[in-house]
Amino acid sequence: MNYLEFEKPLAEIEGKATELRAMAAANPDVQIEKEAAALDAKAQKMLVDLYKSLSPWRKCQVARHPDRPHCKRYIEALFDEFTPLAGDRGFAEDEAIIGGLARLNDRPVMVIGQEKGHDTQSRLRRNFGMARPEGYRKAIRLMDMADRFRLPVVTLVDTPGAYPGKGAEERGQAEAIARCTQKCLSLGVPMVSVIIGEGGSGGAVALSTANRIAMLEHSVYSVISPEGCASILWKDAEKMREAAEALRLTAQDLLKLAVIDRVIPEPMGGAQRDPDATVRAVGSAISAMLAEMEGKSPAKLRRDRQRKFLDMGTKGLAA
Repeated sequence: MNYLEFEKPLAEIEGKATELRAMAAANPDVQIEKEAAALDAKAQKMLVDLYKSLSPWRKCQVARHPDRPHCKRYIEALFDEFTPLAGDRGFAEDEAIIGGLARLNDRPVMVIGQEKGHDTQSRLRRNFGMARPEGYRKAIRLMDMADRFRLPVVTLVDTPGAYPGKGAEERGQAEAIARCTQKCLSLGVPMVSVIIGEGGSGGAVALSTANRIAMLEHSVYSVISPEGCASILWKDAEKMREAAEALRLTAQDLLKLAVIDRVIPEPMGGAQRDPDATVRAVGSAISAMLAEMEGKSPAKLRRDRQRKFLDMGTKGLAA
Protein backbone atom coordinates (compact mmCIF):
# COMPACT_ATOMS: atom_id res chain seq x y z
CA MET A 1 0.00 0.00 0.00
CA ASN A 2 1.10 3.56 -0.73
CA TYR A 3 1.01 5.75 2.36
CA LEU A 4 0.54 9.50 2.40
CA GLU A 5 2.90 11.77 4.32
CA PHE A 6 0.57 12.15 7.30
CA GLU A 7 0.03 8.37 7.40
CA LYS A 8 3.69 7.51 8.10
CA PRO A 9 3.13 6.60 11.80
CA LEU A 10 0.33 4.27 10.64
CA ALA A 11 2.60 2.74 8.00
CA GLU A 12 5.16 1.89 10.68
CA ILE A 13 2.64 0.06 12.88
CA GLU A 14 1.02 -1.83 10.00
CA GLY A 15 4.47 -2.70 8.68
CA LYS A 16 5.46 -4.22 12.02
CA ALA A 17 2.28 -6.33 12.08
CA THR A 18 3.04 -7.56 8.56
CA GLU A 19 6.63 -8.42 9.53
CA LEU A 20 5.46 -10.42 12.54
CA ARG A 21 3.04 -12.45 10.43
CA ALA A 22 5.77 -13.05 7.84
CA MET A 23 8.03 -14.38 10.59
CA ALA A 24 5.26 -16.70 11.80
CA ALA A 25 4.68 -17.97 8.27
CA ALA A 26 8.38 -18.77 7.92
CA ASN A 27 8.60 -20.41 11.36
CA PRO A 28 5.31 -22.03 12.49
CA ASP A 29 6.73 -22.56 16.01
CA VAL A 30 6.74 -18.81 16.63
CA GLN A 31 3.51 -17.66 18.27
CA ILE A 32 3.03 -13.96 17.57
CA GLU A 33 -0.66 -13.67 16.70
CA LYS A 34 -1.47 -11.92 19.97
CA GLU A 35 1.20 -9.26 19.38
CA ALA A 36 0.10 -8.84 15.74
CA ALA A 37 -3.55 -8.45 16.79
CA ALA A 38 -2.53 -5.78 19.32
CA LEU A 39 -0.71 -3.90 16.56
CA ASP A 40 -3.78 -4.22 14.31
CA ALA A 41 -5.98 -2.70 17.02
CA LYS A 42 -3.50 0.14 17.54
CA ALA A 43 -3.35 0.78 13.80
CA GLN A 44 -7.14 0.83 13.49
CA LYS A 45 -7.44 3.36 16.31
CA MET A 46 -4.76 5.52 14.71
CA LEU A 47 -6.54 5.30 11.34
CA VAL A 48 -9.80 6.49 12.91
CA ASP A 49 -8.02 9.34 14.69
CA LEU A 50 -6.25 10.44 11.50
CA TYR A 51 -9.38 10.45 9.34
CA LYS A 52 -12.04 11.70 11.74
CA SER A 53 -11.13 15.35 11.16
CA LEU A 54 -8.96 15.71 8.06
CA SER A 55 -7.83 19.23 7.19
CA PRO A 56 -8.68 20.49 3.68
CA TRP A 57 -5.05 20.03 2.60
CA ARG A 58 -5.02 16.42 3.80
CA LYS A 59 -8.25 15.83 1.92
CA CYS A 60 -6.46 17.08 -1.20
CA GLN A 61 -3.75 14.49 -0.59
CA VAL A 62 -6.32 11.71 -0.14
CA ALA A 63 -8.19 12.80 -3.30
CA ARG A 64 -4.92 12.45 -5.23
CA HIS A 65 -3.93 9.09 -3.71
CA PRO A 66 -2.45 6.87 -6.45
CA ASP A 67 -4.43 3.83 -5.25
CA ARG A 68 -7.77 5.61 -5.30
CA PRO A 69 -10.19 3.97 -7.80
CA HIS A 70 -10.36 5.89 -11.06
CA CYS A 71 -13.01 6.25 -13.76
CA LYS A 72 -12.17 3.05 -15.63
CA ARG A 73 -12.70 0.94 -12.53
CA TYR A 74 -16.13 2.47 -11.88
CA ILE A 75 -17.21 1.87 -15.46
CA GLU A 76 -16.06 -1.75 -15.42
CA ALA A 77 -17.78 -2.49 -12.11
CA LEU A 78 -21.04 -0.53 -12.38
CA PHE A 79 -21.99 -0.51 -16.05
CA ASP A 80 -22.92 -3.42 -18.31
CA GLU A 81 -22.47 -3.62 -22.09
CA PHE A 82 -20.16 -0.59 -22.12
CA THR A 83 -19.41 0.39 -25.72
CA PRO A 84 -16.64 2.98 -25.87
CA LEU A 85 -16.97 5.77 -28.44
CA ALA A 86 -13.80 7.55 -29.52
CA GLY A 87 -12.69 10.77 -31.17
CA ASP A 88 -14.18 14.20 -31.73
CA ARG A 89 -14.49 13.67 -35.54
CA GLY A 90 -12.53 16.86 -35.97
CA PHE A 91 -8.98 16.37 -34.78
CA ALA A 92 -8.08 13.32 -32.66
CA GLU A 93 -8.93 10.87 -29.92
CA ASP A 94 -8.22 12.18 -26.39
CA GLU A 95 -7.68 9.28 -24.01
CA ALA A 96 -7.98 11.49 -20.93
CA ILE A 97 -11.75 11.22 -21.44
CA ILE A 98 -13.53 7.88 -21.62
CA GLY A 99 -17.11 7.75 -22.85
CA GLY A 100 -19.67 5.50 -24.37
CA LEU A 101 -23.03 3.78 -24.26
CA ALA A 102 -23.75 1.44 -21.36
CA ARG A 103 -26.43 0.03 -19.10
CA LEU A 104 -26.83 0.90 -15.43
CA ASN A 105 -29.18 -1.54 -13.70
CA ASP A 106 -30.41 -2.49 -17.19
CA ARG A 107 -31.17 1.16 -18.01
CA PRO A 108 -29.41 2.59 -21.11
CA VAL A 109 -27.21 5.57 -20.26
CA MET A 110 -24.33 7.58 -21.67
CA VAL A 111 -21.35 7.52 -19.31
CA ILE A 112 -18.44 9.98 -19.65
CA GLY A 113 -15.47 10.30 -17.34
CA GLN A 114 -11.92 11.54 -16.87
CA GLU A 115 -9.30 8.81 -16.46
CA LYS A 116 -5.93 9.53 -14.82
CA GLY A 117 -4.33 6.11 -15.32
CA HIS A 118 -2.92 3.71 -12.72
CA ASP A 119 0.78 3.36 -13.63
CA THR A 120 3.42 5.41 -15.41
CA GLN A 121 2.56 4.17 -18.89
CA SER A 122 -1.20 4.63 -18.57
CA ARG A 123 -0.82 8.01 -16.85
CA LEU A 124 1.24 9.31 -19.72
CA ARG A 125 -1.25 7.89 -22.24
CA ARG A 126 -4.18 9.45 -20.36
CA ASN A 127 -2.26 12.71 -19.80
CA PHE A 128 -2.93 12.38 -16.04
CA GLY A 129 -6.63 13.02 -16.63
CA MET A 130 -6.05 16.46 -18.17
CA ALA A 131 -8.17 16.65 -21.32
CA ARG A 132 -7.32 18.64 -24.44
CA PRO A 133 -9.93 20.45 -26.60
CA GLU A 134 -10.62 17.29 -28.59
CA GLY A 135 -11.54 15.53 -25.35
CA TYR A 136 -14.19 18.10 -24.49
CA ARG A 137 -15.45 18.07 -28.08
CA LYS A 138 -15.75 14.29 -27.84
CA ALA A 139 -17.82 14.76 -24.67
CA ILE A 140 -20.06 17.25 -26.53
CA ARG A 141 -20.55 14.72 -29.33
CA LEU A 142 -21.55 12.01 -26.83
CA MET A 143 -23.93 14.33 -24.97
CA ASP A 144 -25.54 15.27 -28.30
CA MET A 145 -26.10 11.58 -28.97
CA ALA A 146 -27.56 11.04 -25.50
CA ASP A 147 -29.95 13.96 -25.99
CA ARG A 148 -31.04 12.65 -29.37
CA PHE A 149 -31.81 9.16 -28.04
CA ARG A 150 -33.21 10.33 -24.66
CA LEU A 151 -30.45 8.70 -22.62
CA PRO A 152 -29.48 9.98 -19.14
CA VAL A 153 -25.91 11.25 -18.91
CA VAL A 154 -23.63 10.10 -16.07
CA THR A 155 -20.25 11.78 -15.63
CA LEU A 156 -17.35 10.76 -13.39
CA VAL A 157 -15.06 13.71 -12.69
CA ASP A 158 -11.41 13.29 -11.70
CA THR A 159 -8.98 15.86 -13.08
CA PRO A 160 -6.51 18.45 -11.78
CA GLY A 161 -7.80 20.63 -14.61
CA ALA A 162 -7.84 20.91 -18.39
CA TYR A 163 -4.46 20.57 -20.10
CA PRO A 164 -2.84 24.05 -20.43
CA GLY A 165 -0.26 23.19 -23.10
CA LYS A 166 0.52 25.37 -26.11
CA GLY A 167 -1.10 22.99 -28.62
CA ALA A 168 -4.28 22.77 -26.55
CA GLU A 169 -4.55 26.55 -26.35
CA GLU A 170 -3.95 26.87 -30.10
CA ARG A 171 -6.81 24.43 -30.77
CA GLY A 172 -9.24 26.41 -28.61
CA GLN A 173 -9.13 24.94 -25.11
CA ALA A 174 -11.17 27.70 -23.45
CA GLU A 175 -13.79 27.64 -26.22
CA ALA A 176 -14.10 23.85 -26.00
CA ILE A 177 -14.61 23.98 -22.22
CA ALA A 178 -17.21 26.75 -22.58
CA ARG A 179 -19.13 24.85 -25.26
CA CYS A 180 -19.04 21.65 -23.20
CA THR A 181 -20.46 23.53 -20.20
CA GLN A 182 -23.11 25.07 -22.47
CA LYS A 183 -24.01 21.62 -23.79
CA CYS A 184 -24.52 20.33 -20.24
CA LEU A 185 -26.91 23.21 -19.52
CA SER A 186 -28.93 22.60 -22.70
CA LEU A 187 -29.49 18.85 -22.27
CA GLY A 188 -33.11 17.74 -22.15
CA VAL A 189 -32.22 14.48 -20.35
CA PRO A 190 -31.28 13.83 -16.71
CA MET A 191 -27.60 14.45 -15.96
CA VAL A 192 -25.79 13.36 -12.81
CA SER A 193 -22.16 13.92 -11.94
CA VAL A 194 -19.91 12.42 -9.27
CA ILE A 195 -16.59 13.96 -8.22
CA ILE A 196 -14.60 10.79 -7.50
CA GLY A 197 -11.22 12.42 -6.86
CA GLU A 198 -10.15 15.89 -7.92
CA GLY A 199 -12.53 18.35 -9.51
CA GLY A 200 -10.17 21.00 -10.78
CA SER A 201 -11.16 24.30 -12.40
CA GLY A 202 -13.13 24.61 -15.67
CA GLY A 203 -11.82 21.23 -16.77
CA ALA A 204 -14.08 19.68 -14.13
CA VAL A 205 -17.01 22.11 -14.47
CA ALA A 206 -17.28 21.21 -18.18
CA LEU A 207 -18.43 17.70 -17.17
CA SER A 208 -20.22 18.49 -13.91
CA THR A 209 -22.80 21.12 -14.84
CA ALA A 210 -25.47 18.59 -13.95
CA ASN A 211 -28.91 18.33 -12.37
CA ARG A 212 -27.40 16.43 -9.46
CA ILE A 213 -23.79 16.59 -8.26
CA ALA A 214 -22.34 14.24 -5.67
CA MET A 215 -18.87 14.08 -4.15
CA LEU A 216 -17.04 11.30 -2.43
CA GLU A 217 -16.33 12.19 1.19
CA HIS A 218 -12.63 12.91 0.67
CA SER A 219 -12.75 14.31 -2.88
CA VAL A 220 -12.16 18.00 -3.63
CA TYR A 221 -13.73 20.47 -6.06
CA SER A 222 -12.33 23.95 -6.60
CA VAL A 223 -11.69 26.74 -9.08
CA ILE A 224 -7.91 26.24 -8.77
CA SER A 225 -5.52 23.89 -7.02
CA PRO A 226 -4.24 24.95 -3.57
CA GLU A 227 -0.71 25.17 -4.96
CA GLY A 228 -1.85 27.39 -7.85
CA CYS A 229 -3.88 29.60 -5.52
CA ALA A 230 -0.93 30.00 -3.13
CA SER A 231 1.38 30.90 -6.00
CA ILE A 232 -0.96 33.65 -7.14
CA LEU A 233 -2.03 35.10 -3.78
CA TRP A 234 1.17 34.70 -1.75
CA LYS A 235 3.75 34.09 -4.49
CA ASP A 236 4.63 30.95 -2.54
CA ALA A 237 3.33 27.49 -3.48
CA GLU A 238 4.32 26.23 -0.02
CA LYS A 239 1.34 28.09 1.43
CA MET A 240 -0.96 25.47 -0.12
CA ARG A 241 -2.34 24.52 3.32
CA GLU A 242 -3.65 28.04 3.91
CA ALA A 243 -4.98 28.13 0.34
CA ALA A 244 -6.82 24.83 0.80
CA GLU A 245 -8.55 26.27 3.88
CA ALA A 246 -9.54 29.45 2.03
CA LEU A 247 -10.85 27.69 -1.09
CA ARG A 248 -13.55 25.74 0.79
CA LEU A 249 -12.97 22.83 -1.55
CA THR A 250 -14.12 19.92 0.61
CA ALA A 251 -17.34 18.01 0.03
CA GLN A 252 -18.62 19.10 3.44
CA ASP A 253 -18.09 22.81 2.70
CA LEU A 254 -19.61 22.56 -0.76
CA LEU A 255 -22.69 20.76 0.55
CA LYS A 256 -23.27 23.67 2.96
CA LEU A 257 -22.94 26.11 0.05
CA ALA A 258 -25.40 24.04 -2.04
CA VAL A 259 -22.76 23.65 -4.75
CA ILE A 260 -23.27 19.88 -4.52
CA ASP A 261 -26.30 17.80 -3.58
CA ARG A 262 -24.88 14.91 -1.59
CA VAL A 263 -21.74 13.52 0.00
CA ILE A 264 -21.01 9.83 -0.56
CA PRO A 265 -19.31 8.24 2.50
CA GLU A 266 -15.97 6.52 1.97
CA PRO A 267 -14.55 3.54 3.88
CA MET A 268 -12.46 4.43 6.93
CA GLY A 269 -9.06 5.48 5.62
CA GLY A 270 -10.35 6.60 2.23
CA ALA A 271 -11.53 4.96 -0.99
CA GLN A 272 -8.11 3.37 -1.55
CA ARG A 273 -8.59 1.14 1.52
CA ASP A 274 -11.70 -0.54 0.08
CA PRO A 275 -12.21 0.35 -3.59
CA ASP A 276 -14.99 -2.19 -4.10
CA ALA A 277 -17.13 -0.72 -1.30
CA THR A 278 -16.51 2.76 -2.67
CA VAL A 279 -17.59 1.75 -6.16
CA ARG A 280 -20.79 0.20 -4.79
CA ALA A 281 -21.58 3.37 -2.81
CA VAL A 282 -21.12 5.51 -5.92
CA GLY A 283 -23.35 3.17 -7.93
CA SER A 284 -26.11 3.44 -5.32
CA ALA A 285 -25.84 7.24 -5.29
CA ILE A 286 -26.04 7.48 -9.09
CA SER A 287 -29.14 5.26 -9.18
CA ALA A 288 -30.80 7.29 -6.41
CA MET A 289 -30.08 10.61 -8.15
CA LEU A 290 -31.44 9.35 -11.46
CA ALA A 291 -34.58 8.11 -9.69
CA GLU A 292 -35.17 11.63 -8.31
CA MET A 293 -35.56 12.93 -11.86
CA GLU A 294 -37.76 10.14 -13.19
CA GLY A 295 -40.61 11.42 -15.34
CA LYS A 296 -39.46 15.05 -15.59
CA SER A 297 -39.93 16.74 -18.95
CA PRO A 298 -36.94 18.05 -20.97
CA ALA A 299 -38.01 21.64 -20.30
CA LYS A 300 -38.26 20.97 -16.56
CA LEU A 301 -34.82 19.31 -16.48
CA ARG A 302 -33.23 22.25 -18.31
CA ARG A 303 -34.98 24.81 -16.12
CA ASP A 304 -34.04 23.05 -12.87
CA ARG A 305 -30.41 22.67 -13.96
CA GLN A 306 -30.08 26.31 -14.98
CA ARG A 307 -31.77 27.52 -11.78
CA LYS A 308 -29.44 25.34 -9.72
CA PHE A 309 -26.39 27.09 -11.12
CA LEU A 310 -27.87 30.58 -10.94
CA ASP A 311 -28.60 30.03 -7.22
CA MET A 312 -25.32 28.30 -6.48
CA GLY A 313 -23.56 29.43 -3.32
CA THR A 314 -26.30 31.77 -2.10
CA LYS A 315 -27.62 29.33 0.51
CA GLY A 316 -24.34 29.06 2.36
CA LEU A 317 -23.58 32.78 2.05
CA ALA A 318 -26.97 33.73 3.46
CA ALA A 319 -26.43 31.44 6.44
